[in-house]
Amino acid sequence: MVFSSDAHFGLKKDKFRGDTNVNANLVNAAMISQMNAIPSLNLPADGGIGAGQEVGPVDYVIQTGDICNRMEPPVQSAAASWAQFETVYINGIKLTGHNGQPAKLLLAPGNHDISNAIGYTKLMVPATDPTSMVKIYNLMLKPKQPLTNENFDYTKDKTNYSVNVKGIHMMFITLWPDSAERIWMDKDLDTVKQKTPVIIFTHDQPTCEASHFTNPVPPHTINHVNKLQNLLTEEYKEGTVAAKEEDATNIEQRGFVKFLKKHPNIKAYFHGNSNWNEFYTYTGPDNDVKLNIFRVDSPMKGKYSAKDETKLSFQLISLDPEKQMITVRECLWNAHPENPDSKTLIGSSCTVSLKVDKEFY
Repeated sequence: MVFSSDAHFGLKKDKFRGDTNVNANLVNAAMISQMNAIPSLNLPADGGIGAGQEVGPVDYVIQTGDICNRMEPPVQSAAASWAQFETVYINGIKLTGHNGQPAKLLLAPGNHDISNAIGYTKLMVPATDPTSMVKIYNLMLKPKQPLTNENFDYTKDKTNYSVNVKGIHMMFITLWPDSAERIWMDKDLDTVKQKTPVIIFTHDQPTCEASHFTNPVPPHTINHVNKLQNLLTEEYKEGTVAAKEEDATNIEQRGFVKFLKKHPNIKAYFHGNSNWNEFYTYTGPDNDVKLNIFRVDSPMKGKYSAKDETKLSFQLISLDPEKQMITVRECLWNAHPENPDSKTLIGSSCTVSLKVDKEFY
């Protein structure tokens, strides 16, 4: 599997391969070109799954949101950004899986996609455009009656689904596992054996952002005073204005930690939103939980790659279902900007066990 996030179609990159103000569709296309060449890449002798071997078939391409940048002028509409995404990703990915079929694209929405659909605390033009939310929902959930921009209702139309890969259960949820999302997650996990490893893919990091919760002040509007964006159904419990401190979501996180303790087969969590390559452990606000976290870079808004384009990366995820192991490798796809045809380099890597017999809580 290859994993990226925060494509941000509609933005421009300050500097890329000797040019300035480069459109996101061109940057993303360059990344997809490198992804398409991944199967012939030889993996380093790093002790991980497939070490020293050729990558070979790729079964899934994962993208966890902010596909379309928020429509704050002069950014283009979500409809225009989605059209570029279709060209670059849906039509541009040429990877094939072990079954000889095209790699499956697995998507989750980000905060920019949602804000475009429901509104934002600052001016957007147009005021709303739910195109990416509707398209993601229809592509992933495949409803008998596809959603339209006219009948999309974010209060009920959430992109939540799961995929089973040879005994490993992957959950894709909308933005962050808040109290409302956990209702769906509980029901989904009821269909999974307690010894089955579970991996969460979503947009926000485990600590989440305070501004993403719902305004607790009636009538719960999205406004520039509270700065709460109503992206998550759960109302913000720490106050009436979105705070930025590290402990600004401790109450909300404790609900998530309680959920993790209830489901110890949740073994890994992948996210974007605050973007750079990082493998770390989430311990919760009270240091009473351990969850393997994999943070991925963005082609447009990476914390470090925005200033140093040689650090641009996506991740290659390798699963060993029999041993219940996972290896995640950093793929530096623009290590030599002066030579666009140069091969992707493997940077850091992390291998962890997904076995449920390990008691973390």
